[in-house]
Amino acid sequence: MRTPYIPHTFGEAVDRKLRGRVGWLTAGVASSIPWPSLDVCVKYAGDEYFLRGSERSGKPSPPGITIACDPGTGGADAAIAKIYRFTSVLSWFEGGYVDVSGYIHGSHPILYGNPRTVYSSIGIAGIKAFNCNHMPIVDDDHVRKALAFWREGNRLNDVHDSYAFLSFYKVIESQFRDGRERGRWIAANLDKLSDRAANRVVELRAAGIDVSSHLFDSGRCAVAHASLEGEIIDPDIPADRKRLSADLVIMEELARIYIRDELGVPTARTLHRTRDRLAPWDPLLPTETLEALRAGHHPPPDVSALEGRIVSVGLWPDGPIPGLEHMTMHIDAVDRGVVKAVLINERRTILLVFFLDYNNGRIHTNLEDGGLVRGENDADENDVRAYATFFYKVIGNGIAELTCDAIEPIDCEVVIPVNMMMTMSPDEAIADTVERFKSERAKKSE
Repeated sequence: MRTPYIPHTFGEAVDRKLRGRVGWLTAGVASSIPWPSLDVCVKYAGDEYFLRGSERSGKPSPPGITIACDPGTGGADAAIAKIYRFTSVLSWFEGGYVDVSGYIHGSHPILYGNPRTVYSSIGIAGIKAFNCNHMPIVDDDHVRKALAFWREGNRLNDVHDSYAFLSFYKVIESQFRDGRERGRWIAANLDKLSDRAANRVVELRAAGIDVSSHLFDSGRCAVAHASLEGEIIDPDIPADRKRLSADLVIMEELARIYIRDELGVPTARTLHRTRDRLAPWDPLLPTETLEALRAGHHPPPDVSALEGRIVSVGLWPDGPIPGLEHMTMHIDAVDRGVVKAVLINERRTILLVFFLDYNNGRIHTNLEDGGLVRGENDADENDVRAYATFFYKVIGNGIAELTCDAIEPIDCEVVIPVNMMMTMSPDEAIADTVERFKSERAKKSE
């Protein structure tokens, strides 16, 4: 499943985008995921989605999602359908729900807000903290339906147990033509459950109940149907409510397992553990070299194809750091799948070191060996600012990105400082470093 780089835009650039055209649709949402405090534009699967922040001019604002709405490309129905699909994937990826409560469309991006149905149960700290980068692109219609039912089930989980159960059941039911195959899948996966779901399975089995049949007859059918003779979930019977609530944890966990294992849709957490950060740079090396690096072969393969490459160094989500946009890569060493790359700027005054760990699909920043260097040119104020920006932002848990040619950026692992206490914010430290440089240079010129 494709998990491409997803550009995020913050700040005034978002306002310019919203003012740059006419024809918009805004959906108000109820959200249980951390919601951005200020507007952010996310470019996903070819469309720009504007997540409207929970604050505006220092006051609470209704969360929502705005998208371009053009009568020539399907109008409001096409626009809201895109938002439904986007929120389904976002809900699964972020481990909660983002549910559309209503929408409005017109020439301007008007906010939609009803405080009873449009809200965010969790805020978010930081102006640029929202991040759904590498969220999967869902092209398969069967996967889309499963995620839609998952989003619906999560939204109903705190509202109505019966319909939440039915939605989670439909995650699985929607993927099978044959009910017997569905039943066999459920039976085969019951032993994968854990915690409360596993305990409930043990209770039912101890009572001599076939769990798979029970979930269908006393759960799915009892919720979906009502007849004089058939089994139903009676809203007035406490025992019925308790039974369904107890079974709900089984159905939710089975739905999660199906989406995760059978459909292979990653969450942000699983993707963080499994994504090969270096994969976008695969075209830069021959296939046999990549295979040798990933296997950690020794002696090391020839990686000369990386030598002399021009690389831009930046920070997510702001892009290239001024002064580090055009750095030349030199290979210093290769050992057991790890490539030590040294990047030098055009003036040869800044040196940055990175370890490309092909064996584990990671790239690490080596702050200890990098810095300002003396040579043909002395570092000037711009060089000092550029390096200080890189150093202090990375020390402050910023995500460094390397971009080569027109390939999507590769992101470095976050640096966790050891035995180091920051007494200033990264921005303050950058400004202080530049001022000290200017002061020292002024003293030398006296």
